[in-house]
Amino acid sequence: MESSDRTPDTSAHDAALPDSPGSAPEASPAPEQPAEARAAGAAPSSSEHTDADATPTNDGAPTGPAAATGGAPAGVAFPRQPYSFVRRGDRLSPKRQKAWDEHAGEWVLDIPRVMTDTSVDPGYRLDREAVFGRVAPLVVEVGSGLGEAIVAHAAAHPELDHLAVEVYKPGVADLLMKAAQAGVTNVRVAQANAPEVLEHMLEPGSVHELWVFFPDPWHKTRHHKRRLVSPGFAELAARVLEPGGLWRLATDWQEYAVVMREVLDGADADFENVHPGPLADDEHPDAGWAPRWEGRILTSFERKATEAGRIPRDLTYRRR
Repeated sequence: MESSDRTPDTSAHDAALPDSPGSAPEASPAPEQPAEARAAGAAPSSSEHTDADATPTNDGAPTGPAAATGGAPAGVAFPRQPYSFVRRGDRLSPKRQKAWDEHAGEWVLDIPRVMTDTSVDPGYRLDREAVFGRVAPLVVEVGSGLGEAIVAHAAAHPELDHLAVEVYKPGVADLLMKAAQAGVTNVRVAQANAPEVLEHMLEPGSVHELWVFFPDPWHKTRHHKRRLVSPGFAELAARVLEPGGLWRLATDWQEYAVVMREVLDGADADFENVHPGPLADDEHPDAGWAPRWEGRILTSFERKATEAGRIPRDLTYRRR
């Protein structure tokens, strides 16, 4: 969920992914940090801006169906574009390690990989009945961060199943700890790259709601190619959402909010804005956005963003 600007170690994905066939792999850039992330000692990378010791990244890249690259096995599709997340170390605190040891085997999906440790084998399909022990409407959160939103929603809605998509291991461990404390049994975790989850792992029309809250803005122009919400990602979202299913988004970066809206409004009419209206301007800053969704709990990141003077924007789109 909430991504953050984080210190960019080069991820396994970035090291493996050239921008185009035959080019050298792109090193991870050093994105500028938003004010609250700088204060916390974190740096941007994609799913929720979070506290310094727990900076989960957004787990998706703006890629659609992709052709094979030289690094992948012959005939296997693998994304070419840079990923929208940068992974930090996977060291766990004692509490998180305990949560991982006790619950990862049951709640973190065993996903077959192709090339990297967050890839998804194109032949893998999620067996929801086997994984959850039932078939219920499915909520998917891309970039679940520390798991605050999805665990709270799962506790409030036991009739729904929830899938958290997150690449950052400490964030996943924190989610497991929260889920255990809340006593929820309707949450599972895919530690994987989100576009590959949507393209391969989930069946068409199988998702009731899709959430993308506070993806990394990658606000420098040269880093825009790393943004998660893109036309290619919108195609994948349309693929997995059931007719009438909702895509909920939020960001605290005004320019990215406008881009999100432009992307979804132009997604080949796959989506309709549940709260249409003119875009906000200086005189009408609150015009044209969805009201803050009450199902999205207030996290420490959002509170810090508001204190820093940034206004979170919500968007809600319905799959036609």
